[in-house]
Amino acid sequence: MSDDPARQRLRGERAVVIVAAVALTVLFAYPIAREPGRVGRIDNGDGQLSIWNVAWVARTLPTDPRHVFDANIFYPQRGTLAYSESNLGAGALAIPVYWATRNPYAALNSVVLLAFALAFVSAYALVRYLTEDWRAAAIAGVWFAFCPIVFTRLAHIQLLMTAGLPLVMLAMHHLADRPTPRRGAALGVVMAAQALCCGYYGVFAILMVGFAAIVFASTRRLWTSAPYWIAIATAAGVSIVLVAPAFFPYEAFQQTTGFRRTVGQAVRYSANWSAYLASPAYAHAWLLRRLPQWNDVLFPGILVTVFGVAGAVAGLREREGVRERAGEVTLLYGGIALFACWLSFGPAAGLYSLFYRVMPLFSWLRVPSRFGLLVVFGLSVLGGVGVSAWLKRVPRPALAFTLLATCACAELLAPLNMREVPPIEPVYTTLKALPPGPVIEMPYFYLEFMFPRHTAYMLQSTTHWMPLVNGYSDFMPPDFLANVMTLAPFPSRDSLKLLGARHVRYAVFHKYWYNDLNWHDVTARLKEFQADLRLLYADDGTRLYEIVGVPP
Repeated sequence: MSDDPARQRLRGERAVVIVAAVALTVLFAYPIAREPGRVGRIDNGDGQLSIWNVAWVARTLPTDPRHVFDANIFYPQRGTLAYSESNLGAGALAIPVYWATRNPYAALNSVVLLAFALAFVSAYALVRYLTEDWRAAAIAGVWFAFCPIVFTRLAHIQLLMTAGLPLVMLAMHHLADRPTPRRGAALGVVMAAQALCCGYYGVFAILMVGFAAIVFASTRRLWTSAPYWIAIATAAGVSIVLVAPAFFPYEAFQQTTGFRRTVGQAVRYSANWSAYLASPAYAHAWLLRRLPQWNDVLFPGILVTVFGVAGAVAGLREREGVRERAGEVTLLYGGIALFACWLSFGPAAGLYSLFYRVMPLFSWLRVPSRFGLLVVFGLSVLGGVGVSAWLKRVPRPALAFTLLATCACAELLAPLNMREVPPIEPVYTTLKALPPGPVIEMPYFYLEFMFPRHTAYMLQSTTHWMPLVNGYSDFMPPDFLANVMTLAPFPSRDSLKLLGARHVRYAVFHKYWYNDLNWHDVTARLKEFQADLRLLYADDGTRLYEIVGVPP
């Protein structure tokens, strides 16, 4: 019974942390939290792609998991979900909301909100473990979960799934403190979960664990410890087994297409020094206006940088009551931040090119600047150490914590750039009620810079889920590129023959995306081939046809 008060305090703290995570998420993501089914990042192709992607996975995983990679784009191609990030983790988290609402915007936004809240909780848990100070953990959780970087990634749901990174390191600390196969398995599970939520962050987790394994082996003299290396091997084995089913489609895709990122492609997406001073936060607008051209947004924040440096210094001193040995925290998280910063500058800085040559997984990566998130992570953990040390010296720690927490939140508030989603067009309600069949949407955007516009059709396909000839992804299949000029002038003799051979059944025309001259040309061709097209629906902006014949 002597443990009851301690357990009660622990349960109480956990409840407060959860409440704080929800409250902070509502604060930082207010438009989303207020009306998750009515707003979204629909202002660009990546945002629309994410909404479609999460909705597809949430719909298909419970009903037909074997064919979740056979997404309804680029018909008649198969395995098309592997053409970009699969978002299996985000889609799985969205299942309850999707099936309760059938609203793709609500499904994605529920994951956005959950991602923010979980990132705060996971960072809190890690820093709480390292410092035994709940106040430092709370501040570090804010710095990591709501860092400026994530607000520029709202169109990429996978890049918001950051919660696994602190959990990976927490599991690694548990393993190092007492190496057992069970703790190794727990680390493997967390690593796999992070990889399934975001491929990039899965690579980050591998790099962090590898670096941490060396640091712990050095600082704790574990080089000859069999239990330690057995636990590490267990973690690797468990993560591989769990990730393999989701990785096989990508391996098959790479073998079939020869797809591979070249190191030269990473140059365009590498950070420059200005990127580390660029931020979307309101409090940093003055700095943004004075910067030379930046190529990404990677500024961690003023407070986290100051306290992160202070924490690195404090971490070099022996401190009573802290689990880590002197210098270990600084070495580990300072090293993560420094190496990640180096990698973010891409091939020109050298380290990225070295990793590209020795790590096959780097052939899947294209954006070195995304390593900037690990810089924020390392600074957040060290910042928590710095806050803990500072609060022990100030005369009124409760007041100091309150002021610092308020300033931390105020500094990181940023616009979300959400837009109200339009109502479902009546043409799709009609299409949904028809017998299923492949669909082509017109205009069929044929210029490369227009390819992302196909995501508007992908998003609208969430109303009917019929196979779609259109599509957009990181990888554009050769079949799409070979036929784009044939399909662009549909209806025509060649396009009707191609679609007829593939049993494409429906065609939707959007008048509002044509100029007057082009629409006049389209209506003339519709009249020319009226024997092969049966009108099913028409209003001022759209027309729906069934393809009923092929010209001789």
